Amino acid sequence: ENGASPQAEEDRQGRPLTEMKHPRRTLLAAAALLTLGLAPAAACGPDTDCVIGERTYRIAMPDGATDATPVGAVVFMHGYRGTAQGTMASDRLRAMAQDLGVALIAPKSGGEDWLIRNAPRKGFEDDSRELAYFDALLADVTTRFPIDPGKILAAGFSAGGMMTWTLACHRPDRFAAFLPIAGTFWAPEPESCDVEAVDLVHIHGTADEVVPIAGRPIADVRQGDVRTAVARYGRDGGYAGEVSVATDALAMACEGSSAPSGAHLILCLHGGGHGLDADWVAWAYRTFVAGD
Repeated sequence: ENGASPQAEEDRQGRPLTEMKHPRRTLLAAAALLTLGLAPAAACGPDTDCVIGERTYRIAMPDGATDATPVGAVVFMHGYRGTAQGTMASDRLRAMAQDLGVALIAPKSGGEDWLIRNAPRKGFEDDSRELAYFDALLADVTTRFPIDPGKILAAGFSAGGMMTWTLACHRPDRFAAFLPIAGTFWAPEPESCDVEAVDLVHIHGTADEVVPIAGRPIADVRQGDVRTAVARYGRDGGYAGEVSVATDALAMACEGSSAPSGAHLILCLHGGGHGLDADWVAWAYRTFVAGD
């Protein structure tokens, strides 16, 4: 549906090209589990599905993690026709998370693609299906594993970038930062988002022909325009101050703005095509979640 062959998308997603609990969050998590009627599930991990209702996810904890010391996490959303298994098969994503000392969490879309607003041939008018899934996932993972809910980065590539933008729009308070890569909303972009100013960095290739920055028609819909999404999110979140970003080591040109809270909204462009680099994810986590 997004213009890439299933195998090509899986290769891009699975093998990158360059190779505190808050009371409100705790209550929301408990409500999500109760609403879906979820019961405690059997042990799971990087090679075994964690089951939540009719959906699943996988997780790889870093070496040395204990219940006494909660760790941060990267929730990485796969591309079109990707899988949680494919995410876990990425040596570079696994090594990145291990090096950061965080968990790698791999959600699985509700179908071949994420079940979000205006997705091709789905006709969904809202994002409720996937939002309910992520509410349940966060509730389950922070209950079952020693994950710090205040240190979770939401990241995704291609169609997973579209899901990341959807979470940034509707669940900005559930993640510490957002990193959509090479994917934004399906058009038309939301007129407004429930923005509590957070750190959001969008990374895109200027030579991307699968998901161009301005988008392109796919089946019966159209990919959204990245710059429109950034501008509207900036308006809704009150990002007006100027900000400079040092990314020389990552060969990207970044520009952005800041909100009164100090949160950043940044657009980073590189000269390549439709690709993913695990170093971008590591940089975003260290800069906007860990505060290194």
